[in-house]
Amino acid sequence: MAMAFKMATTGMWVADECKNSFMEMKWKKVHRYIVFKIDEKSRLVTVDKVGSPGESYDDFAASLPTDDCRYAVFDFDFVTVDNCRKSKIFFIAWSPTASRTRAKMLYATSKDGLRRVLDGIHYEVQATDPTEMGMDVIKHKAY
Repeated sequence: MAMAFKMATTGMWVADECKNSFMEMKWKKVHRYIVFKIDEKSRLVTVDKVGSPGESYDDFAASLPTDDCRYAVFDFDFVTVDNCRKSKIFFIAWSPTASRTRAKMLYATSKDGLRRVLDGIHYEVQATDPTEMGMDVIKHKAY
């Protein structure tokens, strides 16, 4: 597996598949969301799950583990009050209360490196429980 991007601050690597999947989501709309995880042994950020274009925000939220950290991007499509179709990409740093302290620290220190690789994110949300990243939060930021 080719590892193209190194996160200088933590020594983590971002797998090529992360950027490739993100570009497919951004330009071709083949994914609704992408969930990324860190493999602590290989020190590599990889794609954990992808959601098909027909999946909802609830499907995305349900795909996140309740006891482990993840990064995710979600492509939010909406119609403005002027009847204009728009799309905004959200970066979500998921760090649930039940996750290990080591995982929380690792994800917190590695986040900026992944964000730099994923060019085109509009908003960032940090969440420790589902209410902090609910659809009302997403809509409020997007509009």
